[in-house]
Amino acid sequence: MREFVELWGGGPRYKSPGHFPLGTDSVLLADFVPLVGAKRGFDLGCGGGILALLLLARSEKLHMTGLELLPSAAAIAEENMRENALEDRCGIVCGDIRAVRTLFRSGSADLVVANPPFFPKGSGALSPDPERAAARAEENCSLEELCTAAAWLCRTGGRFCLVHRSERLSEVFVAMSARGLEPKRLRLVCARGGAAPSLALIEGRLGGAPGLKVEPTLLLEDETGAESAELRRICHR
Repeated sequence: MREFVELWGGGPRYKSPGHFPLGTDSVLLADFVPLVGAKRGFDLGCGGGILALLLLARSEKLHMTGLELLPSAAAIAEENMRENALEDRCGIVCGDIRAVRTLFRSGSADLVVANPPFFPKGSGALSPDPERAAARAEENCSLEELCTAAAWLCRTGGRFCLVHRSERLSEVFVAMSARGLEPKRLRLVCARGGAAPSLALIEGRLGGAPGLKVEPTLLLEDETGAESAELRRICHR
């Protein structure tokens, strides 16, 4: 049985669902998300609730709702909120992102976040375990359907932040823009200086004016091969 672990000294305690291990991508996204003025947020495909947990640790004014398709993961997300006495600030809903219009009111979010499956449906061999397959590829929700749900939830001016593979960046921008989520900030993530980017951190704004701010690349290692100072800051090490 998985146990709760303290994410950093004095920080939140977290138990990871079996098919949604805690990854650097979620931690980087939680640091990238702007929280100024955000009072109501949604995490689409929340897994064990790690994004909500990290964001709630950053802002006492924020209330989050996690939406998760898999009952087993949703149950662990609820456990994580109870373990940290956050059940009054984060509700977990077991439901389908594609049915978001039947679950939540339009325009009810200042902020929507997501760490979605990175691979399109039909791209390569998948695990016969449906939960593992859903964690890897867009078997239950496409990128376009994710952006549709985010646009439904965001108020005008609301932010949608996600992490994705850099090779799919053009697809992400197209899917967002087609639904009125104007890409406003981009930060690429590289393992080390000189390496090609592996991840992209993206912020869009519903009804935002054109204009993309490209931030300095986030390097995970320094010139010695050790963790970069910025990664240590993000991970509270």
